[in-house]
Amino acid sequence: MSLKQKLQEDLKSSMKNKDTVRKSVVTLIRASIKQYEVDNRVELEEDGIIDIISKQMKQRRDALSEFAKANREDLVSETEAEIEVLKEYLPQQLSEEELNEIVKSTISEIGATSMKDMGKIMSAIKPKVKGRADGKLINELVKNNLQ
Repeated sequence: MSLKQKLQEDLKSSMKNKDTVRKSVVTLIRASIKQYEVDNRVELEEDGIIDIISKQMKQRRDALSEFAKANREDLVSETEAEIEVLKEYLPQQLSEEELNEIVKSTISEIGATSMKDMGKIMSAIKPKVKGRADGKLINELVKNNLQ
């Protein structure tokens, strides 16, 4: 079953089960996919859909920290529930150890020696971990390995 079909089925089941959080998250994902397809006149493949879900995950994580700063526990718990739903549609996330190994091997492949090579390293790592790791964590690991 493709990711699009899974989203469609999950939308139906969440409506039947009156699962409002899942319904709203799946609806937003499907709307983003449709908007992208209409704007660019393309049919999105699995990788494109994963990119859209990853962007939504990043937006939720950024919002989560802002809600926590503002002491909005109601919004924090709602956003955490949305993040859990989004995780179900992303590939299995890499552990920090696995990610660190990828970072180290990429740095040695490129021959990077300083922070000036950060852009090269990040652009080489991104395709290897597409949808399976958070960009902030990758950035931190690269910085730690270059020092």
